Amino acid sequence: MATLLQAIAENWTIWFVTVVLIVAAVIDGMILKVPNWLTFPFIICGWIHCTIQAGLPGLGWSLLATFGGMMMLLPLRNVGGMGAGDVKLLAGIGAWCGLWVTLQAFAATAIVGGIMAAFMIWKSGDWIKHYAMGLRILHEWKTVKNPEQLAAIARERKPTMYLLPYGIPMAIGTILLFASTGMLI
Repeated sequence: MATLLQAIAENWTIWFVTVVLIVAAVIDGMILKVPNWLTFPFIICGWIHCTIQAGLPGLGWSLLATFGGMMMLLPLRNVGGMGAGDVKLLAGIGAWCGLWVTLQAFAATAIVGGIMAAFMIWKSGDWIKHYAMGLRILHEWKTVKNPEQLAAIARERKPTMYLLPYGIPMAIGTILLFASTGMLI
């Protein structure tokens, strides 16, 4: 127990990010939304922390990683593929953890999200419908060049879809990354 407490004290920032991710996943699972009251303070506190730790260069790196995290998911959000809260949550990981960790978290999240989506489709038993919808979405992305139009099409389709609250795979993927790279201990 003392070793765990020591690890938490030494790596409190990663543990803090972990707790925020768990809270976001629970909320997203319940209401299909990661709220601003969680994401905005998460991002801003990351900037403050990095500034305190490393001055203006720390703030600069934190801002860069925030922007990088946001840009990794923003294109999908802009065409209706996910919510803005998911984008801000990854930006918050960037604000706290830096660009390299955020890129790794993005990749881990995509893997976990893909596995979860495949399981959800398998469990629904309607894989033909999902396959056809996936082809339709890819065709829309290829042929409809206007992001606002793509987002409108996605909003129309949303009530007919089985949705994956992306905060859940983001939490699982990122926490698995933290654990597998020794960042928690």
